[in-house]
Amino acid sequence: MKKGGIGGGNTRTGLNFEGKADFLTLLDQAPGYKVEKTKIAYIIYFENSQVANTYKKHDLYRFLESKGVDWNKIISKKLLPDDAVYVINENTIFILELKYQEVEGSVDEKLQTCDFKRKQYQKLFSELNYEVEYIYILNDWFRNERYRDVLDYVLSVDCKYYFEYLPLHKIGLPVPKK
Repeated sequence: MKKGGIGGGNTRTGLNFEGKADFLTLLDQAPGYKVEKTKIAYIIYFENSQVANTYKKHDLYRFLESKGVDWNKIISKKLLPDDAVYVINENTIFILELKYQEVEGSVDEKLQTCDFKRKQYQKLFSELNYEVEYIYILNDWFRNERYRDVLDYVLSVDCKYYFEYLPLHKIGLPVPKK
């Protein structure tokens, strides 16, 4: 298994997702960060400066419509991300998918869809000239050797994964100093 998806570290450089925590809740608790809800998005501030916007599920399509993007003409079916984080200084939308498993099941096979989904999101955001990154946050269940091939595949198609952790600098967000 390649080590491109190793998690760990500490909360000073990223977010720990143990227990399937919500991205925005964790970020709002991080030093220097504040999250504010608007009609369509959650605005992310770091030290009182806006650094990102986050869209959950259907809000992503409300945002696209507000920008004049008719998603129906671009893709045939909505993809509903756990979080779509637009990091302003990176001009990149990071699709974050949290996958937690405790027994074998359908999530196992969902990991194999990242290439298709990343390409669909690239089509969606091409009119806005946004870059797209697709990232899984996985629980420790997926460290099992039986996932070696699928995790290697995830990396081979230019998607990423982390175990229970998201390093903030990997998505272009500021790392708190404390």
